[in-house]
Amino acid sequence: MKKRSKKYSENATKIERGKLYTKEEAVKLVKETSTCKFDASVEIAVRLNLDTKKADQQLRGAIVLPKGTGKETRVLVIAKGDQAKKAEAAGADYVGDVNLLEKIEKENWFEFDTMIATPDMMPLLGKLGRILGPKGLMPNPKTGTVTTNVEEAVKQVKAGRVEYRTDSFGNIHGVIGKVSFTEEDLIANLDAFMSTIIRIRPATVKGEYVKNISISSTMGPGIKVMNNFDK
Repeated sequence: MKKRSKKYSENATKIERGKLYTKEEAVKLVKETSTCKFDASVEIAVRLNLDTKKADQQLRGAIVLPKGTGKETRVLVIAKGDQAKKAEAAGADYVGDVNLLEKIEKENWFEFDTMIATPDMMPLLGKLGRILGPKGLMPNPKTGTVTTNVEEAVKQVKAGRVEYRTDSFGNIHGVIGKVSFTEEDLIANLDAFMSTIIRIRPATVKGEYVKNISISSTMGPGIKVMNNFDK
């Protein structure tokens, strides 16, 4: 059994086991129970009633959080010509094509958090799938990272876009901000995250869709949240 710190154990006593908290109560508690000395992330975990063996119930996409993530995201854009110029103008940290792909492959260079590519560059990216895939960095049309509108994609990532993807158990994990955020900003991001998850409900799902929701700070205890988002 994993040994918890004294501070974690003390904070965990503030949370009533099995209780469902309103989003306002949960956000307040997640700030109070953070055990980190640094500005911890606030994470969300949503358990959905999905059969991930069915293709249409494998959810993947991206959400632009209205209050951002609180994190500076380094963006790499793989593009040529006018698209490369637009990416630079939009604030991409790195822009290139073959030169940067070779740098990744030969030098194991990963000084970026998100990669965006134009469709015409995807054949070149194919051979790097085994490197980028496990790190969650491979561009994908479903998350908006394969696009002809690189300018908008860069702006969205910089503004606070987070990607989501169901795991094999039908769970979705994400980040909705930092402990230093105001309660109002965390609630705004929580609302945006959940409204997106509810909007993309597969038509083939029968009965209850959202089974449970919890939020926590990095290394902090989980807090269960009432599902009033699809009412």
